[in-house]
Amino acid sequence: MTPTSLQDFEAYLSLERGMSGNTCEAYVSDVCHLLEYLEEEGLNPAEATEKDLHSFLSTLRDLGIGPRSQARILSGIKSYYKFLKLSGIMDTNPTDLLESPRLGRHLPEVLSTEEIDMMIDQIPDDKEESLRNHAIIETLYGSGLRVSELTDARLSRLSFEDGCMIVEGKGSKQRIVPVSPVALDLIKEYLPQRSRLNIKSDSQDIIFLNRRGGKMSRVMVFYIIRDLAEAAGILKTVSPHTLRHSFATHLLEGGASLRVIQELLGHESLETTEIYVHLDRSRLRKELLTHHPHYRNI
Repeated sequence: MTPTSLQDFEAYLSLERGMSGNTCEAYVSDVCHLLEYLEEEGLNPAEATEKDLHSFLSTLRDLGIGPRSQARILSGIKSYYKFLKLSGIMDTNPTDLLESPRLGRHLPEVLSTEEIDMMIDQIPDDKEESLRNHAIIETLYGSGLRVSELTDARLSRLSFEDGCMIVEGKGSKQRIVPVSPVALDLIKEYLPQRSRLNIKSDSQDIIFLNRRGGKMSRVMVFYIIRDLAEAAGILKTVSPHTLRHSFATHLLEGGASLRVIQELLGHESLETTEIYVHLDRSRLRKELLTHHPHYRNI
């Protein structure tokens, strides 16, 4: 699909549907994600079937995109195929039978950047663990880590110079993830405090430690995140995984490509298995600096 046809689609949304400029821009961005996916599958959008579109929506779910964002993306895609049919490019509309995702609690809810900042604001300044907890939130949200990847994060695998670290995900598969400048600065501040702990022999290389100098448990991180959300007055069910979903959703809404999000989260495609250790570091950092809210204006 050519840029001209996307311009025609945007004009259709604005002039015939009377949508606002922000909504038109969001719909065009969502359609671009679909076109990117179809191109990778070797498909022309005018030839896409209901099954192909189901596969695209499944990819969004696999990437951790929340139901509300999925529903908005589907709305844009439905408008796009309605436009193609009205334009005579297609005889049928493959989205007619597509249903919006249920807005239940099958996936953790997505936090806004304001809500994440509200949680950070609840971290007291005078507590021994304050620096550590702030660094944990910024690392989870800024790198999209699973909680197990965070608790197992190693100093020997963190490069302050390159702004990235190697993490070990599911199936002991390793990948490189960029770390935000904010998180790096907080970790640097935390390290002198960490060095004063009586660090256990099996935790010497672990970044984030409990008060006893041992590796933090996933449950402990869960309680830290939950308590901060409650203190901030956030009524959503919030867990460490909520920050991972927020990371993916905010990148997608900011315009990052599905492929980059997939690499950052460490998800395998259906066609191939891949260990994400040999990623282009500069390219991934550029994507994050461009599209992630906590990397902008650095």
